[in-house]
Amino acid sequence: MPPPEPEFSAGTGGTPSGPSARDTACSAYQRNRAPTSPDSATPGAHPATPYGGSMTITAAADGSALGNPGPNGWAWYIDDANWAAGGSPHGTNNQGELRAVLELLQATAGTAGEKLVIECDSRYVIDSVTKWMPGWKRKGWRKSDGGPVLNRDLLEGIDEALRGRDVSFTWVKGHAGHPLNEAADQRANAAATAYQRKREPERGPGFTGGSLTDAGVAPAPAPARKPPATVSADGTRAGSAALPVVAPSAAPAPALWAEASDLLDGLDLPATAAPIELRVALSASEHARLRDRADAQRVSLEEALRRLI
Repeated sequence: MPPPEPEFSAGTGGTPSGPSARDTACSAYQRNRAPTSPDSATPGAHPATPYGGSMTITAAADGSALGNPGPNGWAWYIDDANWAAGGSPHGTNNQGELRAVLELLQATAGTAGEKLVIECDSRYVIDSVTKWMPGWKRKGWRKSDGGPVLNRDLLEGIDEALRGRDVSFTWVKGHAGHPLNEAADQRANAAATAYQRKREPERGPGFTGGSLTDAGVAPAPAPARKPPATVSADGTRAGSAALPVVAPSAAPAPALWAEASDLLDGLDLPATAAPIELRVALSASEHARLRDRADAQRVSLEEALRRLI
């Protein structure tokens, strides 16, 4: 088993806080019981008890991009009964990494009273959330050099999803035999490959809260996908350190990437009709979001908007 990795709590400035739950018990779920030995516990094993009660959820989140930017994928993984994956026809590795964390936080929103440990092999993700984000917010989502923060919409979504949650991040070295990280990496890469081949990726069961007592037991059906919570774009919310509890919003946020398979239809067809000019009035915050996306993809504002369509 790999040695323990440093753990960082969201909003604590990235200060290591000791070994993670996986390091001490090496299990996806811990429910008020003595830790098992590393040799006897596996990522796919749960206690055969109903979902609920005090526990720590340990999950890995990972992203992938073929070309960077290029077809990209994201995935989070707890065990074979609880994981999800997705991606987009075009994006960066960092966008996939952040999206995986956001999707994990949203999928486990119903467990807000439990501790969540997120394993990441991306220093960018951990530092962005635990070190840099409070300062970016104070500066109106501007970096120290005055430039706009890239991937702001994803970071704002993560900031919102962290409120009221007990979440910490653990850095793990990628491709180094960490079981959860390896599983997430494989699924993120598979999603990116699916988009490269213009196929719908395997999305997984989502967070079911189910237990795997035998390798042959099929995972429970995936719950209906909930829309993401609306994220404010004005950068005036309270800092992440307080993590106040807020009621979930009923209005879905605009999706960063469209993931429906019909987006892939007709990508190779020649344009036979004359182009139609469309004028769109954007607010300052909407324009900033579009500019951030264009900068991340190294394309013009017009091309970034066209890719969203």
